[in-house]
Amino acid sequence: MSDCCGPGRGDAADAAAGSRTSLHIAQIPGRAAQASQAARVSEGAAAAGRGARPIGTYVELDGGPFLMGTDADEAIRGDGEGPAREVTVAPFAIGATAVTVAEFRAFVAATGHQTDAERFGWSFVFHLDLAADHPPTQGLAAAPWWRQVHGADWAHPAGPGSTTEGREDHPVVHVSRHDAAAWCDWAGARLPSEAEWEFAARGGLVGTRYAWGDELMPGGRHMANLFQGDFPAVDTGEDGFAGTAPVDAFPPNGFGLYNVAGNVWEWCLDRFDAPNASPGEFVVRGGSHLCHRSYCDRYRVAARTGNTPDSSLSHTGFRAVRDR
Repeated sequence: MSDCCGPGRGDAADAAAGSRTSLHIAQIPGRAAQASQAARVSEGAAAAGRGARPIGTYVELDGGPFLMGTDADEAIRGDGEGPAREVTVAPFAIGATAVTVAEFRAFVAATGHQTDAERFGWSFVFHLDLAADHPPTQGLAAAPWWRQVHGADWAHPAGPGSTTEGREDHPVVHVSRHDAAAWCDWAGARLPSEAEWEFAARGGLVGTRYAWGDELMPGGRHMANLFQGDFPAVDTGEDGFAGTAPVDAFPPNGFGLYNVAGNVWEWCLDRFDAPNASPGEFVVRGGSHLCHRSYCDRYRVAARTGNTPDSSLSHTGFRAVRDR
C-alpha cells in the first residue's frame, strides 16, 4: 500500500533493520485536542439514527458482464486501474455493509481468535486518533501521520486504554487479511474477488467516477465518509464524522450496498498485480475516511491499492461474500 494510503507491517520491520524506510519518534497532537471537531462528530453520529438496519444482511446479485477499471486521465496508472475492460462475474451475495465491531467480537468470543495485531503486539494508527497525552510513538518518515502503536488492535483501536464503546456498529479495523479470512471461514463466507467487489460497488452504473455518479457531492450532499480539512493535520468532520462512521451511515448505492467508498479500505481475494505493487501484497478497495482529494482520491470506484496480508491499520476492514 502506498504510504499515503497506509503502510504495511514490513515498513516497520524494514525501519528496524535500517533500510531506506525509516521511523522517527514524535509527539503529535490527536483529535482529543480538537474540541469543536469532537462536537461536530457527536452531532453527526446522532444524526445517523436509522430504523431497520442492513447490518449482517447480504445482497444477492445475479452477476454478468460489466465494465471494470477506467481509462480516465485521473487514473493512477501505477496502481493498475486500467484499462477499462469487460469482465464477467458469476452470481454471488455480498454483505450490505462492512463487518462490524460487534460481528467480529462474536467471532472472537466463539473461537478465541487472536489477530495479527495482537500477535505482533502493535498496529498502525492515524495520528489524530491518538489522545493528546499519548506517549511518543514511532512513525514513517515518508508519512509521519502513521504511528506504530503498541497495544493497538481491533478492541483497542488507539492503543491501551482505548475501547470500541459506542462503536459496535462501526467497521472493525486493525484486521489483517488473515483475520478477515478467518472471520469469513467462521461465518460461512469468503472475501470478495476484486471483480466481484467492483461489480457490486458500481451498483449497476457504467463508467462513473464514484459509486453514486460523477459528482463527489451531488447537490452539496456528502455521500461518503472522507477527510475534510487540511490533511493530515486537521479533520473538520464536515460529513458528520472524523474517524470511522457506522457501516450504514451514508446512502446505499444502486444495489443496496453501504459505504463502498470511504470509511475503511476493504480486503479482497486477489493479489495486487500492478507496477506500484510490492511483493506479497493483496488488493484492498474502496478508500477510507482518510482519503482527501488533495492527497489521495482512491475513493473513486475504479481505484485500488494493496498491502501485505499480515498488515493492520486503523482504516482497514472488510466485507464478506457468499456463493450462490
